[in-house]
Amino acid sequence: MRLADFKTVFVIVVLNVIVSTITFIVVTDFCGLRLATQAGFSEVDLTSVTSRMTPKPNEGASATVVVEDRAGFSENGSTSSVIDSPVKSSANTMERQGSKPRLVVPHRAKSDNRAVAPSQLNGMDYLRDPKLFKGMAFTLEERQALGIHGLLPPRIKSLDEQADNCLRNLRRFEDPLNRYMYMVDLLDRNERLFYKLLSENTDELMPIVYTPTVGLACQKFGLAFKRPQGLFITIHDKGHVYEILKNWPETDVRAICVTDGERILGLGDLGAQGMGIPVGKLALYTALAGIQPHQTLPITLDVGTNRQELLDDVDYIGLRHKRITGDEYDAFIDEFMEAVVKRYGQNTLIQFEDFGNHNAFRFLEKYRNQYCTFNDDIQGTASVAVAGVLAALKATNTKLSDHTFLFQGAGEASIGIANLIAMAMEKREGIPHEEAMKKIWLKDSRGLIVKDRPEGGITEHKAPFAHPHSPMKELNEIVRELKPSVLIGAAAVPKVFTEEVLKDMASFNEKPIIFALSNPTSKAECTAEEAYTHTDGRAVFASGSPFPVFEGFGKRYEPGQGNNAYIFPGVGLGVITTGIHHISEKVFLTSAEALADLVTDDDLAVGRLYPPLSDIRNISVKIATKIAQEAYEEGTASTYPEPKDKEEFIRGTLYDYNYSGSSALPKQYPWPEEVQKFFH
Repeated sequence: MRLADFKTVFVIVVLNVIVSTITFIVVTDFCGLRLATQAGFSEVDLTSVTSRMTPKPNEGASATVVVEDRAGFSENGSTSSVIDSPVKSSANTMERQGSKPRLVVPHRAKSDNRAVAPSQLNGMDYLRDPKLFKGMAFTLEERQALGIHGLLPPRIKSLDEQADNCLRNLRRFEDPLNRYMYMVDLLDRNERLFYKLLSENTDELMPIVYTPTVGLACQKFGLAFKRPQGLFITIHDKGHVYEILKNWPETDVRAICVTDGERILGLGDLGAQGMGIPVGKLALYTALAGIQPHQTLPITLDVGTNRQELLDDVDYIGLRHKRITGDEYDAFIDEFMEAVVKRYGQNTLIQFEDFGNHNAFRFLEKYRNQYCTFNDDIQGTASVAVAGVLAALKATNTKLSDHTFLFQGAGEASIGIANLIAMAMEKREGIPHEEAMKKIWLKDSRGLIVKDRPEGGITEHKAPFAHPHSPMKELNEIVRELKPSVLIGAAAVPKVFTEEVLKDMASFNEKPIIFALSNPTSKAECTAEEAYTHTDGRAVFASGSPFPVFEGFGKRYEPGQGNNAYIFPGVGLGVITTGIHHISEKVFLTSAEALADLVTDDDLAVGRLYPPLSDIRNISVKIATKIAQEAYEEGTASTYPEPKDKEEFIRGTLYDYNYSGSSALPKQYPWPEEVQKFFH
């Protein structure tokens, strides 16, 4: 063979080897990518997985793979668990579709199931993730395609059948706390079933997931805690609040409820165990107003507790030291507010809940024009109470200016209600604000708030209600002196509306208006039965906690519960959908008027000053619609273009807890036949 021929053959052989090698690498990489994708990894995940699986010197052939546990959280509260496993795992362990691990992509893994990319999920995800789990409602096709056939009983149930089963199970428990724990467990298992149950059985279940049972749940939170439902941020995390917010596996957060646990309901300082309040509040945001659950975030800011019994309790879950106050505390709250906006945006609604009186007013004034925020204890309570007062005007055929108001208590709730009543007088009846204030009296723990009070002093927020009068201390004496037509209790002093006080109210009022707004029930100023009995059935009564039907004086009374849940879900829905930047007092007066307008003559006939709780989801939409209308009229809305039909627009954003339309299988559709023939 000539040298030239030999060179030609050699070049051809070398080129074949190079082409074969390149082809092998490409095919191997492609197959690896397909296998990884089928195993639950997206293309974007592979770099991080490859780097994690590369052994370091002296570490041996092991890999760190991030997999999601039952519901996306490990036992210690992280959004993923880390497992060391050999790289050379048997292929058999990966064979069944439902067993394939996947790298958690937080905003996809935990978001609304409609936003999850199918390539990010496998069969076991649908059993582990409460947002995706449907129990025995998975169809036969879904079970087989997802590789979960045989992991569920053969019966296929509807959502209604599941809800009926849950109600029967729930009713087996007599203790309210056990019922609360059942509902919490249901939320951890099947989110849509939980919200269907709560949304469609509000009368029965709201007292379980919220007041009064949630107060007991907070007291027992150390015993009952099972898995994370929100974020705990401590004052020792100062400087790193933003990093902690990033640990929450959602990025599209629209509403936050935050507490520091200092004044939980009427129970006082519960520290970190106050977490039950923001969890319960935000569950109602979804159940009662249709706000998407993945857009809500409960947060507890733990700065310690001053309750010694908690510090001594072996099961207490929070920081074991006294509350940190002063500049350090204020700087911590400032950092939290800034971190929320940095993480979730300026329009994120921040609801303050159960802060101590001294901080609640400060923060409301400090932040209301800087952030999208409100304080439910001050403004939400005020709105629902004023709605009850406006409804009582219908029942008594009177005007606001016809009445003298006396408050038992001068804290957040009382001052918020008093200010909104004065604002309503000015708006509805043209009464100057100063004149309206003269019709409102407050009593605190040191007695009647009067000008130049010699004992106890008067704080800045109480000063506008300090009228010229001689000092008085006892409520019964104050009632006889001032002869109020409206008596409102909001100081969590139980049984302070005594038989004597109630009879006095009835002696100089044909229809005395009596609101016992403190909760839980054990802190109520009086019961519905006491109010009706000691006024000969003439009282126009409302309460903060639920009371049973009362029959007497030839009539059936169904006392209305002035629960904040009538207001804050609708306010939240209106603010979020319209993009309001700052929440003014007008929003809460508008909400009160909208709620009062929904009280019918039939409601008033049985003594009910609020619409039935069973209709509260529709009530929330009506409140949100009225807020939206005024927001666009006043130029405070930022959602554009402006919807022509605002109620229709709002209803289009509501969370749908039904399984229908949410198949676990991707939609399939054909291509034209003339296109497909080229692939055969």
